[in-house]
Amino acid sequence: MDNINVNQRIKDIKPGKVISRIIIGMFVLTFILGAFGTIGAGERGVLLQFGAVQDKVFDEGLYFKIPFIQTVIKMDVKIQKDEIPASASSKDLQVVTSKIALNYHLDPNAVNKVWQEMGKNYNTRIIAPSIQEGVKAVTARFTAEELITKREEVKEQIKSNLASRLFEHDIIVDEFNIIDFEFSPAFNEAIESKVRAEQLKLKADRDLERIKIEKEQMIAAAQGKAEAIRIEAQALIQNPKVVELRWIEKWDGKVPTYWGGASPFIGINN
Repeated sequence: MDNINVNQRIKDIKPGKVISRIIIGMFVLTFILGAFGTIGAGERGVLLQFGAVQDKVFDEGLYFKIPFIQTVIKMDVKIQKDEIPASASSKDLQVVTSKIALNYHLDPNAVNKVWQEMGKNYNTRIIAPSIQEGVKAVTARFTAEELITKREEVKEQIKSNLASRLFEHDIIVDEFNIIDFEFSPAFNEAIESKVRAEQLKLKADRDLERIKIEKEQMIAAAQGKAEAIRIEAQALIQNPKVVELRWIEKWDGKVPTYWGGASPFIGINN
């Protein structure tokens, strides 16, 4: 009897109803799963409704949206780094090639605006062109030599210029560095020649100073010697006996066999 009931129930089950229930169950499951999501650390969620950007921005954590109607686009707001080559002309018309390192991040509260205006291609659409324009604008204010000697000032001016440009697009500059300046071979050779000339001039100045000091020393020595002679002459005039004293001081103790004129020993006893 039980077997008859089971068979009867199986016959009563219609395949169409089973398929319908499976489809409905899958739809409900998909709806529930699609209604929730998570935003990771260092990200923000841009809410789209039928493709249109909404004012709502999802922070990190769990979010809810209407499946099939709303979509969430994740945007990275962590600090990012780009290294971009830039070419410009200096005030004295020297071609300068530089390599720029930029650290930046998106304004977390304005990622919906960034997505609406640029999508995720803000690097190529805004950042790279802004770096090129900022470098050109500031480089034109300095000569090629000043770009080297005033590197820190050049860096700060480019950073300020670039920060102002990117802030208009809700991109915030964290750090800016000029990795390298490269000039034409002719300019590099001219700089080397100038350095050599300055080194030679410095050596010549040092040699001239040394000669001047040596001359002053010789003059001082001559003046000292002349003063000594003057003092000795004055002493001779005042005391003629000093001549005999000097002679005795230099005498080796031997009496010469012959000498002409007056005896040098005359008056010694006195």
